[in-house]
Amino acid sequence: MSTTVLEGKNIVRDYHIGGGLFTGPRTVHAVKGVSFKVDKGKTLAIVGESGCGKSTLARIITLIDPATSGDLFIDGNKVDIAKGGLTKEMRRKVQIVFQNPYGSLNPRQKIGDVLGEPLLINTDKPAAERRDLAMKMLKKVGLGHEHYNRYPHMFS
Repeated sequence: MSTTVLEGKNIVRDYHIGGGLFTGPRTVHAVKGVSFKVDKGKTLAIVGESGCGKSTLARIITLIDPATSGDLFIDGNKVDIAKGGLTKEMRRKVQIVFQNPYGSLNPRQKIGDVLGEPLLINTDKPAAERRDLAMKMLKKVGLGHEHYNRYPHMFS
């Protein structure tokens, strides 16, 4: 039986941009109806094209920025995502790895080791199983086994 530790339901973040002299105001939909569920012992990776709302969603989940609408539950407790504001408790429970590989990843650590580290710390899985899971994660985001032993600076 798995326990859900983080759940988002229909999260939306709109930005209202004022118009110019000949155009009226418009709305930019940065995050549009995103839902997800993370069970205990699992890790959530938010991946996608540049500008698709990954960082905005991460900032909403960590309460750095407010959402326009939607629901967020942490350990089954509903969190007010319309306000924003990072709490001490949130800092201990939720972390972001930002897009910039130079600021987010240890330059001396290979990508395979980066992916396997949470499994090493949080599970008792043997090294071979951690490697297999890391390889599956690479495949899920469109990378091949040849990327496992690369360093962050080797990616664009």
